[in-house]
Amino acid sequence: MALQRLAEFYPNYQEEIFAGDDIKGFDVYAGDSDEKVGTVYDALVDDTGRFRYLVIDTGIWIFGKKVLLPIGSARFDYGSHRVYATGLRSKAQAEQLPAYNELEAVDYDREEQVRGVYRNQGTAAAASTATPASYDRSSYNYDIDRPLYETNEQQHQNLKLYEERLIANKHRAKTGEVAVGKRVETETARASVPIEKERVVIDRVTPVEAGRVVSVGEADFQSGEVARMEVYEETADIHKEAFVREEVNVRKEVVRSTVEGEETLRREELDVQTDGTAVVDNKNPKI
Repeated sequence: MALQRLAEFYPNYQEEIFAGDDIKGFDVYAGDSDEKVGTVYDALVDDTGRFRYLVIDTGIWIFGKKVLLPIGSARFDYGSHRVYATGLRSKAQAEQLPAYNELEAVDYDREEQVRGVYRNQGTAAAASTATPASYDRSSYNYDIDRPLYETNEQQHQNLKLYEERLIANKHRAKTGEVAVGKRVETETARASVPIEKERVVIDRVTPVEAGRVVSVGEADFQSGEVARMEVYEETADIHKEAFVREEVNVRKEVVRSTVEGEETLRREELDVQTDGTAVVDNKNPKI
């Protein structure tokens, strides 16, 4: 998990987290003693915004060396602008810690070196049972070393506690396009129409009285006599016409479905420890 400097992740961290105060420059004391070991130079947060380390400038204690202090190994006193490094108890321990260089990224290997020093001090923060054999680079998470990284109201006061929430959003994206057009297809059609034609039939018959001699004046010979009869016939009229076959309406409709997702969420809880008959009014704000 990548670590970032405090101001890189929270440009307005004084107002957002420390109620107008600034932990940079707070004096740092070893354990719960009055032995000053340096000042707070910076803080490192992970990519979710959770505090993981304070960067301690050891000043003349170990001249020119900056070291990392896990946030769970620090106790804040905002009234006196002090940080008590409960997990950093001796100069010899600080000398074992790798030097912090702000120009170099704090990678997994560097963090393992830091964790190894604090785990081996026999302090409350070293109560973690984690061993390097129980995890590797790909499986490690900060919950394995909860005593080194957990924050609480008693020790850290103004430090915010974070929780992860599952946020479900949706995005509208074009997935395709449908084009509806027309094309002309051709085919050969056949049609048959019955038609009628008229024809003239001339029947010539021999009358019963054929061969009879007609009397004078009975025969009326005339030329130019014509019988007329009109003749008709039908012709086929086969042609094509355009008709409306169907109408196409193009529209869209929304199909709704539910997509489910599952994630593992983390939440930081207060760890309030009391001694004696101290009364704590722990008000839990409604969210």
